[in-house]
Amino acid sequence: MTSVGSNPLAQDTKICVAKIGAAHGVRGEVKLWPFTEDPLSLLHYGPLTTKDGARQFEVVRAREVKGHLVAVLKGVASRNDAERLNGLELYIARDKLPATDDDEYYHADLIGLAAETTAGEPIGRVAAIHNFGAGDIIEIAPPKGASLLLPFTNAVVPTVDLAGGRVVIELPQEIEGDSPDAAAPSA
Repeated sequence: MTSVGSNPLAQDTKICVAKIGAAHGVRGEVKLWPFTEDPLSLLHYGPLTTKDGARQFEVVRAREVKGHLVAVLKGVASRNDAERLNGLELYIARDKLPATDDDEYYHADLIGLAAETTAGEPIGRVAAIHNFGAGDIIEIAPPKGASLLLPFTNAVVPTVDLAGGRVVIELPQEIEGDSPDAAAPSA
């Protein structure tokens, strides 16, 4: 994907950088699922907060284990304390993240950008970027109707223009199962 400029609106936002999972052991450690390129970078961002900012957590130490971290959070001393945190998402202010190169961006920078076809026709706004385990999906919310969920690939999203406030979408010609013939039984 080609990326141009930066999205100044995204600078004030909070970014979800991790999710607390189940308790690990009996001394208050938690499984921590980082959403950062370098999982251990969570140790360097300072306090992490809940989305509403009401609670904050500091990662005292962490170690990588099979795709996640096992972490000690300041003030979490028992398994019961750790169990109460299961499922909490942890955030930091966008401006605490490292600067990106000219051709890079954070997914959060895309939320709210206009989405248009390669012909320049508006189709909606970027509502979210998801990953359900099989690669990134871009969700486009049209002015009316159901959201479009499309693969977030170079072929489908050839241009990300942060300065222009838009993403360009190459709509797939056909989606498997959409053909009226697909539902008809064969004779």
